[in-house]
Amino acid sequence: MRNSKPEPMRVLQIMECTIGGTRRHIIDVCRGLNGSGVDVHLVAAVERQADFREDLEQLEREGVTVHELPMLRSISPGTDARQLLKLRKLIVELQPHIVHTHSSKAGVLGRLASFLTGVGKRVHTPHTLAFLFGEMFGPAKRTLFYLLEQQLAGMSHQLVAVSDSEARTFKASRIVSPEKIRVVPNGIDPGPYANAQALDLASFGLNPKLPTAAIVGLLNVAKGQDLAIQALASKPELKGLQLLIVGHGELDGELRELAQDLGVQKRVAFAGFRRDVPEILAACDFLLLPSRWEGMPYIVLEAMASARPVLATPVDGATDLLVDGHSGWLTTDISAQAIATGLLRVLALSPLQRQAAGAAARERVLQGFTDETMVAGLLNIYCSLLGQGSAPEGERS
Repeated sequence: MRNSKPEPMRVLQIMECTIGGTRRHIIDVCRGLNGSGVDVHLVAAVERQADFREDLEQLEREGVTVHELPMLRSISPGTDARQLLKLRKLIVELQPHIVHTHSSKAGVLGRLASFLTGVGKRVHTPHTLAFLFGEMFGPAKRTLFYLLEQQLAGMSHQLVAVSDSEARTFKASRIVSPEKIRVVPNGIDPGPYANAQALDLASFGLNPKLPTAAIVGLLNVAKGQDLAIQALASKPELKGLQLLIVGHGELDGELRELAQDLGVQKRVAFAGFRRDVPEILAACDFLLLPSRWEGMPYIVLEAMASARPVLATPVDGATDLLVDGHSGWLTTDISAQAIATGLLRVLALSPLQRQAAGAAARERVLQGFTDETMVAGLLNIYCSLLGQGSAPEGERS
């Protein structure tokens, strides 16, 4: 009698926030798990960025089963209830061993659907917690988010922080018992960044002979582009510095107006949404991350993989990645003044000193922040929850 082949681990990934770094995260996670022999199903929305459907189609060609569900970012009781019922039905049909949700909306709907069916171990990656966003939401809404997250965390088997510093933020918030928190740092494939060909800065209206800092991310309050523009205008010693702002979002018009009002519009270029980030990073002298909050910023990993040094505000993730004065620099606080001081510090270094910091940054990514280590970390969590110990060798990236 032949022994039947054991059923592969079936994992259902659910994410609504398929933009920015979270978009990159879910693609890499699904691809890596699929390559490790996991039966991967992805529920995702394309409502915020229609071209994400191209990524979904590519994942399907690679063997990931995709279920498109038009979840909405905002609270919409009628639509949310319908999507909850659809998720509940799908979970009953698929019988996944793991239900892994990401960010706020999917975290609510996916965990509730799994809890109501009793199917699957529930793993949640918040990618930062919405109730901490003081500049984005008022006190009443933040309190609502906190109470909701606290209840859902009680239904979860594991919360995944994408950096050690984010794990400390989770613990300080007291939404979940510390033993439920595990850390799996974000990671990337460093290959595409090694030998990228630099774009011509003149194509963005900038002077290729002047030092240029790249700022890459969604144009919203979390990413702090306004602080960077204010910093650029705050000190005459920074008049030789240029900013290349890459990304799209709701603050596009306001940021352009801010640069105009502060008289630095000729030294600030807006590139919009781009898919050639490696080539943009290769063209710039360093990356500036002026964020107000993060979990583990992908763009910092990408810049480090490009051997570009990074100046960042002391947000979660950046404090884990950057060894101040060695592989990058951290500002003293999150303010335009601190960013300006940090910029002067970077510009005071010679090109060779900045290159040395970039080389150290790339080595740091190679040593522990790759997509392979990220996928292996998630597999170990899944196996532990299913009583399988560590991931078998054949299921490790």
